[in-house]
This record gives sequence, structure tokens and C-alpha cells, in this order.
Amino acid sequence: MTAVDRRFFGHPRGLATLFMTEMWERFSFYGMRAILILFMTAATPTGGLGFSVAKAGIIYGVYTAMVYLLSLPGGWIADRILGARRAVLHGGILIALGEFALSAPGLTAFYLGLILIVLGTGLLKPNISTMVGQLYAPGDQRRDAGFSIFYMGINVGALMSPLICGYLGQRINWHLGFFASGAGMVLGLIQYVLGGNYLGSAGLHPAAPESAEAAAKQKRRVRIAVAATLLAVAILVALAFSGILHITAIGLSDFVGVLLLVLVLLVFGWLLTSPGFNTQERKRFVATFVLFVASALFWSAFEQA
Repeated sequence: MTAVDRRFFGHPRGLATLFMTEMWERFSFYGMRAILILFMTAATPTGGLGFSVAKAGIIYGVYTAMVYLLSLPGGWIADRILGARRAVLHGGILIALGEFALSAPGLTAFYLGLILIVLGTGLLKPNISTMVGQLYAPGDQRRDAGFSIFYMGINVGALMSPLICGYLGQRINWHLGFFASGAGMVLGLIQYVLGGNYLGSAGLHPAAPESAEAAAKQKRRVRIAVAATLLAVAILVALAFSGILHITAIGLSDFVGVLLLVLVLLVFGWLLTSPGFNTQERKRFVATFVLFVASALFWSAFEQA
């Protein structure tokens, strides 16, 4: 019988690796958020961007929404292409690069940093939690406690970061605060790579396609999705630089709001009307929708902080 790994407070040693990775990722995330609006609204002579409170709030809202929205494609990419292990690594690298971009002067670097952090968080956040569950064998009663320990890493990182990054950003230099956030993510990546051998097979491979035909179909979908995304971005950039399309913070916020609403209606409409689901499953979807609305209201209030 294979010995049960209990090297980390009675849990698999790999939990320590994921605990520290998530702690430093949340350190980076909440450290940056602690000073983001303050930096945007600070006067330019003090090193800030000089945005109005309304504009800063809109950018913050769009950024936060996209962080959570991109967890959906981030999970799909890990499941189908990269595997959770590599998705977390690539996501952490993007986050660190984004934080370092924020630590550089200029609006271009600022917006580039936000985009990189959104992309990186979308890859890292949903997949590291998946790997926690994969550390345990089916039926292992330690799994729930393992997630509780893992969540403590989130709280520790969220506690430290505003104190350190906030102090550096407000008292010394805004960009130094963002740099500290990026340094935290780098520390998380270093120990993630060094502790990777403790993770066993967790997140090592993506889900295997059911057949060669399914694999080919999946590759075609990926190529089409990538090409369509790049084409859409290129068209938007060209229209913006030509002056035909005027992109403003308010316009972008309105677009994201409408996009999210349409996506929600389409997804739940498909779940409730698709012939591929039975009556019992549809009842569960209705319950999910109620919880979805309640969660949206809660986080809307939470983010007012």
C-alpha cells in the first residue's frame, strides 16, 4: 500500500507549494489594488495620473470584471491545451510582467500592465485551486481541510500586501509599490518551480481528447479563436488610431457591462433550453442562477471598498 503523504500539517507536501504560490499571487493582486485608485487619482506633480475619481472608478471596475471573466477561458485553456501546471506558471509570469509594467512611467505602460495582469490572473486563479483538489485521492477526507489551509494563504497574502505595497506606494513612490507587488509574484514563481516535484501528477497534463477527430476539431477551434481575437484587436487598434473610433473610459465600461449581461443571458438561456440536459439538471441550473445573482449583488457591494 502506498504511504499517504502527510508532510505538510498532515497534508500532501505539494499543498505547501500551492499555498505559497497563492499567497504571493494574492500579495501581488491585493497590493496592487490597494494603491491602484489612489495612484490614478493622485495629482501628476505627486507622481499620479491625475484622473478624475469617476474615470478611475470606471477603469477599476472594468479591470476587476475582466479579471474574473477571463477565468473562464483560462480554465478552458488549461483543461484543453496547457494543463493546469503550465497555466499557473504562465499566468504568474504574465502577472509579474504586468506589475513591473505598472512600475514604469507612462500611460502606455499603465494600460499594458493592467492587460497583462488580467490575462495572467485568468490563467492562474482558477487552475491553482483545481490542482489543490488533485493532490488528494478520490474519497480522501482531508480535501476539505486542505482547501481551508489553502485559503489561509490567500488571507495571509491579502493581509501583508496593503501594509507593504501601500506604505511604499503612498509614502515613498507609487511605482515602487507596484514593483513590490511584482517582486512578490516573482518569489511565488521561484518557489512554485522549485517545489514542482512535490505536486506529483496534479495539473501536469490537459484532458485527453476522446478521439483523434476530437483532437483535430479542438485544434481548429483554437486556431480560429486566436485568429478572430487577434483580428478583432487589430481592427479596434486601427480604428482608434485613425480617429474613426473614440475609445473612452465610460464607453468601454458601458460596452463591458452590456457584454457581461448578454453573456449571462446567453449562457443560462442555453443551459435551460438545450435538449442535452434533463429536467433535474435544469432545476439545478435555476438554483445556480439564483446563487449567481446573489453572488453578483454581494461582490458589487464588496468592491465598493
